[in-house]
Amino acid sequence: MSTLWTPGGEHPVDPENESSSDFSELSPEEQEQAEALAAEMAAVREQLAAAPAEIVVANHLMGLYELAAIHLSQQPPKMDEASLAIDAMSAVLDSLEGRLGEAEGTLKDALHQIRLAYVQVGNQESTPDE
Repeated sequence: MSTLWTPGGEHPVDPENESSSDFSELSPEEQEQAEALAAEMAAVREQLAAAPAEIVVANHLMGLYELAAIHLSQQPPKMDEASLAIDAMSAVLDSLEGRLGEAEGTLKDALHQIRLAYVQVGNQESTPDE
C-alpha cells in the first residue's frame, strides 16, 4: 500500500481498491460523477505508465518554462516567481543531464531563452520610463 502526501499529511492509498471508495454519503448524481472521475484518473494513470519517463519529465520541464514566462508577462512582472520556476527547471536539467533523450537539447535551449527573457524584463523594470 502506498501513501499520498497532501498539505494535511500522508494518507494511505490502495490502488487496487480505488474504485470501491465509499461514496455512500453522496447523492446518486454525485456518486456517478465521482465514479466517472475515478475511472478517468485510472485511465490517465495508465497513459502515464505507458509513456517513457523522459517524455513525461520533459513535458513537466516545459511546464516550468511556461510558468516562468507567465510570471514574466504579468504587469508588473513577478520576478521572484519566475526565478523559482527557472531555478527549478535548471536544477532538474542539471541533475538529469544525458538522461532526457532527444528533448534535452530543446530543453536546454528553452532554459537559455527564458533566462535571457528574465534578464531583459529585469533590466526593463530597473530602468525608469523617460
